[in-house]
Parts: sequence; structure tokens; C-alpha cells
Amino acid sequence: MGIGQAFADNNRRVGRRGLLVGGAALLAGAAVAKPGRALAADPSADPSAGASGLSSAQQAGQRVIWSYPGLTPPPALLDAIRAGLVGGVIFFGENIVRSNRSQIQAVTSELAQAQADSGIGVPLLLMTDQEGGIVQRLPGAPGISEKTIGASADPVGTARSAGTGAAQNLRGAGMNCNLAPVLDVFRQAGNFDDQFGRSYSMDPVVCGECGAASIAAQQALGVVTTAKHFPGLGAAARAQNTDLGTVTLDQPLSELRGIDELPFTYTIDANVDMVMTSWATYPALDPDLPSGLSPRTVHGELRGRLKFRGVTITDAIEAGALQNFGGTGDRAVAAAAAGMDIVLCSARDVSQGQEAVDALEAAVADGRLDRGAGIHALQRVLAMRGQLG
Repeated sequence: MGIGQAFADNNRRVGRRGLLVGGAALLAGAAVAKPGRALAADPSADPSAGASGLSSAQQAGQRVIWSYPGLTPPPALLDAIRAGLVGGVIFFGENIVRSNRSQIQAVTSELAQAQADSGIGVPLLLMTDQEGGIVQRLPGAPGISEKTIGASADPVGTARSAGTGAAQNLRGAGMNCNLAPVLDVFRQAGNFDDQFGRSYSMDPVVCGECGAASIAAQQALGVVTTAKHFPGLGAAARAQNTDLGTVTLDQPLSELRGIDELPFTYTIDANVDMVMTSWATYPALDPDLPSGLSPRTVHGELRGRLKFRGVTITDAIEAGALQNFGGTGDRAVAAAAAGMDIVLCSARDVSQGQEAVDALEAAVADGRLDRGAGIHALQRVLAMRGQLG
């Protein structure tokens, strides 16, 4: 990714991974918590627990991640936070002055104060993609890429050290969530993941062990972590970018489960806080819907077969892979219906976050979304955020 801040700022409408293809700069994202499965809401519990006192709009908003352009959070975002309509904020290269740490510290402090003013009672998720290598929004640790970690003499130890460094870096900037690690198992040298060094290995066991080590190190320091991109993008060819268009990955079910999903079992056992789904379509699981819009994939595979009990989060809701699924509101509702707990609005446009909130609230009101399922999703999100330091 030829990592130019100016390129990132001039290409705000390009998707999160589209920035990689063009050679763009750094992204942002995530939160802080105790192990994911330990925080999951008990399905038998009172569904109103944890959501009492929140309006219908606030219940929707606490499940949406917002974004903004430039270096200064606009008044509309701060107002939305104070109104309880924002679950978190994702930071990109255009939001961060890399040569002046105090700039982003002042921003995260301002956002945290706005959240305190809201009365919601739990912190925002303040997140970025601090994967390492060319995909990290803050300067400093971890620095090295997943590919470098996987090829080192001690991959697990190196992954642990990199996770510790990433967590310390994020917390020093006032952030509490990392949209990392990537658990994709790359198949060919130079393919979509490997061209950017975003995969630990072609060996799913190495990917799983390194991912679990990174997750344990970060969560021990109070940073929420995210295993991505379920069920895996490792088979994607060099030009198969879901930010830019539709992607179909035709691995047989045995390969998906035996290779692509295997690293996720390690991180689920390590109690990862969140799992991010991909926007690719996997005919072996669901021939019609991208992973993050597919109940078969989210409920059937991730929660049912793999027993994940933590928080699910979408990839960028503006992705080109969703071009046939309507606008932001339609996509947010479809993702929630599929079982996604958090919707990631990362177009650097405050109105996008508001559109998602409005659509989720309306869909609950008119019965398109099940109110009880939405409350359980909200419980999981608030429980995780309630553990943040």
C-alpha cells in the first residue's frame, strides 16, 4: 500500500481495503474488554437487562460505529454522541497527525467526554486497524507485518510481543479497540492478503496460534480485539477486493472448515472479544448472500458450529461487494437480521452513521427486525464495552 496520507485523505470514499490497492494510508478501529465469550449475554436472561432507560434510537445507535473526515470531529458527531446515538468511532489516516501524538489524544479525550455527557454509562469503542506492517494507522508498534511474524524464528512469541506493543500504542493514543488480527490463511504468494503481508502463514495452525497469542496479549492490557475476516479471505486472488466489488470464493466446505475457519477456533478458544465477517460470498455456506448478510454463516456456522458467544461486527458497510443490497440503511438492517451485533460505517461521513441508526430503529418499530434479538445483541455490545478501562 504505498502509504501516503494525502492519498488516503483524497480518497475518502474508497473502501477500507480499497485504500490498500491504491497505495493508501492508515485506518482505525476497535475497543477494550475482557474475554469475549465470558461477556456474552445469556440468551435465557431478561432481554431488557442492560438496555433499560435507553430510547429506541439509542438502542440502535449503540450498535453503530461512526466515522468522520479530516482531523477534527465535526459538531454533528459530537452532538450524536451526547444524544447517545453512537456506539463507537473508527479512525483513519486522515484523522491522525502522525508526527504529533497529542493531536489524536485530544480527539479521543473530546469524544470520551462527549460520551460521558450522554449518560449511556459505558465507553465508546474507539478503534482503528493496527494490524502491523503497512496496515496500521498509528506510527510505532507493532510495526512488523503478520507475514514477517509468521516467518520469524518464534512466530508465537513474536506475535505476543507485537500484540503487547500494539495494545500499548493504542492505549497511549486514547483508543481501546483494535480491528486485528487478520486470520486469513493465504493460498498463493502475492494474492490479495499476501501482497500486503496481512496473513501470518499458509499454515492454518500457525495463523491460529499467532492470532491467539496476539489476542491474549492485547486483551490482557484492556484492548478489545477482532478476529477477521470470517470465514476467511485467504483464497482471494490478488484483484479480489470486496471493497471494490463482489467476490465469490468457491472453496468446498471441507476446505473452508479445515483451512479457513481453523484459525478462528484457536481465537474463539482464546476468548476473542469480536469477530468481523467478510463481504465475500461462499457458495459452500450460502450461495446467495455475502458472509456478513448470511444467517447461515453468522448463526449457523460462527455461532452454531463454532460456538462463538462474543460480539460480531461487520466489515465496512459501504463496501462495493454490497452494491446489489441497497443503501446504508438497507445493508445495516440486513446485517442485523443476519445476526451482526455491530454495524461499521466507515465512509468518513457522519450522515452515514445517522442513516444506519435511523434504519435500525425503524426496522425494529415496523417488525422487520426482531426486538428481542436486537436487545440480546445490544446486551453483548454493552457488556463488552462495560469492561473497558
